[in-house]
Amino acid sequence: MTKLAQWLCGLALLGSAWAALALAPPGLQPPGPLRQALLPLPVYLLVAFGCYSLATVGYRLATFNDCEEAAAELQEHIRAARADLRRRGLRVGAE
Repeated sequence: MTKLAQWLCGLALLGSAWAALALAPPGLQPPGPLRQALLPLPVYLLVAFGCYSLATVGYRLATFNDCEEAAAELQEHIRAARADLRRRGLRVGAE
């Protein structure tokens, strides 16, 4: 099972549990305070997921490792490609 399928199954399970509690028939509804907290729960979970995603991206961006050797190798490849294009008579940007 792929990760997407796992997430979708979990989301379907939680969504169906929420719908069963929030949309219950009048005789089976949870008490008032619980129902008031239950109805906006998907919005709260969406906001929490957004905050978690933003924090994860920020952390990964802050701890991103620079690869000086790979950058130098890439610059060398670019120089070689420009020289080859010039040799073939094509104008390329200035270095």
